[in-house]
Amino acid sequence: MSVSVLGAGAFGTALAISLAGNGPVTLWARNNAHAEQMQTSRRNVARLPGVDLPPELTVTSDLAEAAESDTILLSVPMQQLRGLLMAEGDALAGKALVACCKGIELSTGMGPVSVIRDCLPEAQAALLTGPSFAADIARGLPTALTLACEDPALGLSLQEQLTTANLRLYRTTDTVGAELGGALKNVIAIACGAVIGAGLGESARAALMTRGYAEMQRMALACGARAETLAGLSGFGDLTLTCSSDLSRNYRLGFAIGRGESFDPSITVEGAATARATAAKAEDMRLDMPITQTVVALLDGRLTIHDATAQLLSRPLKEE
Repeated sequence: MSVSVLGAGAFGTALAISLAGNGPVTLWARNNAHAEQMQTSRRNVARLPGVDLPPELTVTSDLAEAAESDTILLSVPMQQLRGLLMAEGDALAGKALVACCKGIELSTGMGPVSVIRDCLPEAQAALLTGPSFAADIARGLPTALTLACEDPALGLSLQEQLTTANLRLYRTTDTVGAELGGALKNVIAIACGAVIGAGLGESARAALMTRGYAEMQRMALACGARAETLAGLSGFGDLTLTCSSDLSRNYRLGFAIGRGESFDPSITVEGAATARATAAKAEDMRLDMPITQTVVALLDGRLTIHDATAQLLSRPLKEE
């Protein structure tokens, strides 16, 4: 079975590099000049500098060419996923579509698998998520990811096809849990970055991660997810990575907020939109999500980090 990756950002390029170890892979870039530069120089200088593209990897800006593959990985920002699916639905219809983005759609409250089903009901939808930085994957460093697919047979087939020398995949049929784990951990990462940026200490970060994980579980279980999914790679595993490394864009955004510094608006930070979507969803579901609500207030400039800290610490005492 052939594989294509749509989206030539850092993560899409890294996935394509890893998958090329299994055989030919096509990487689609939206911008023709970017595609030509990558195909000629054999590097993605703009997004993943210092890493060579293997000869098994072909870069193109022709989506029809990329869509000839049986399995297509969608490595585009969450808030752009629906637009891509709607624009290219004819080419993607009936394919196995594996979302590689993490977040909640701001306009609908849907996760990536739900968006695929909503736009292309005839497609075979799955999700690849878990603790993974593009630079690590591209360099061949090992990690383990979750492959979520409601169809067990398709999930097994995709697991075998997409496992590589440095990517070990574990499968689950709990797409809701995998979607929410990958999305909500980004919100908590912003909060943890703000704590460290403000100089509040490692103990505060550990406490925030733990209570943030409780929030993740609260929403996920209310939406029908399984607790073990949140305890796995797509939840706890990804939370641990994203909340503890400045390679995380969500963590870096929070760090800048904690320091009172500006952040480059050209950098896609999935957790910002996800925080707003989650807060709205929590309000509709009458769920208590104080960390998420605080992150939204920080993003909107309605709270300072010190006011936010005081607000969280003064909440009513309760059992854990």
